[in-house]
Amino acid sequence: MYKYFIRPLLFLLNAETAHHFSFSAIRILSKLGFSSLFRSLYLIEDKRLEREVFGIKFKNPVGLAAGFDKDAKLYNEFSDFGFGFIEIGTLTPKGQPGNPKPRLFRLLDDQGIINRMGFNNGGVYDAVERLKKKHRVIVGGNIGKNKVTKNEEAVKDYLICFDALFEHVDYFVVNVSSPNTPGLRELQDKKPLTDILKKLKRENTKIAKSYGVDEKPILLKIAPDLTNNQLLDIISIINTTKIDGVIATNTTISRKGLKSHLTLAEEKGGLSGKPLTNRSTEVIRFLAEKSNKSFPIIGVGGIHSAEDALEKLEAGADLVQLYTGFVYEGPGLLKQINKAILEKEQ
Repeated sequence: MYKYFIRPLLFLLNAETAHHFSFSAIRILSKLGFSSLFRSLYLIEDKRLEREVFGIKFKNPVGLAAGFDKDAKLYNEFSDFGFGFIEIGTLTPKGQPGNPKPRLFRLLDDQGIINRMGFNNGGVYDAVERLKKKHRVIVGGNIGKNKVTKNEEAVKDYLICFDALFEHVDYFVVNVSSPNTPGLRELQDKKPLTDILKKLKRENTKIAKSYGVDEKPILLKIAPDLTNNQLLDIISIINTTKIDGVIATNTTISRKGLKSHLTLAEEKGGLSGKPLTNRSTEVIRFLAEKSNKSFPIIGVGGIHSAEDALEKLEAGADLVQLYTGFVYEGPGLLKQINKAILEKEQ
């Protein structure tokens, strides 16, 4: 129904308007009692789907990637569509409007999306107020720095977000790989990244001890545009800092092989969707093989079918996340993936 009726209507609207309209519709329908209908249509509950990764038990291995529910407005409602976990953010210490509109573009011929949102969000403290309600699903907190914060001071922003979210999320993701905040990807270099992660690890130990609880897993989200040598650096950094895993990958700045009109394809921003499928899987496989699978990997990028998800899991991912595939294929994609996983395990 989604692909033949709902998606064509949504795609009549510009991409960002469609996103906000969808949010409003899901919120209203959930308040009207449609949550149980969504769960009956899309949710598969089966012990064989459960995964324990970095100390957390997930009901199933399919999550919603960061960027969809930036401000933690509908994380419980999205779980009704069958997601095993929801990643909110990217959140920054202070709210910021992001880049000027238009900043979100569909590449229909490529089943992709270009975004240059620029970490638009209401700020971490605004999100914390919504995160205080009971969670029906595992929630990850994706954190970043404000646009006006200089790279030399970036660690302060990450620490502010970490401290604010510690009691309210199940794991953290350090985002230094978005192409839409000027200079942010420079933080992926070995020295600044090691410094940020070490300080977050120390803060993690300190807060956990003060609360008398376990430390929260910390993951790093990386770009697909890193070279093999840079990926080897990432493995080294993880081994040095002892963080808990990697999310591979964020959006790409590459425009190689696109079919869409040149004017549209050359819009600035990060590209997601089908054009990223192969590269993100290559990165997952490289990290898994070169590290001897010494840390967990969440695979994201171009998952538009159950086969795409299985390919990432076989390449070495422990969990997967959807974003653009969810936009193009709808919530039925989650059910297809989980059914395919169950069939494979028989």
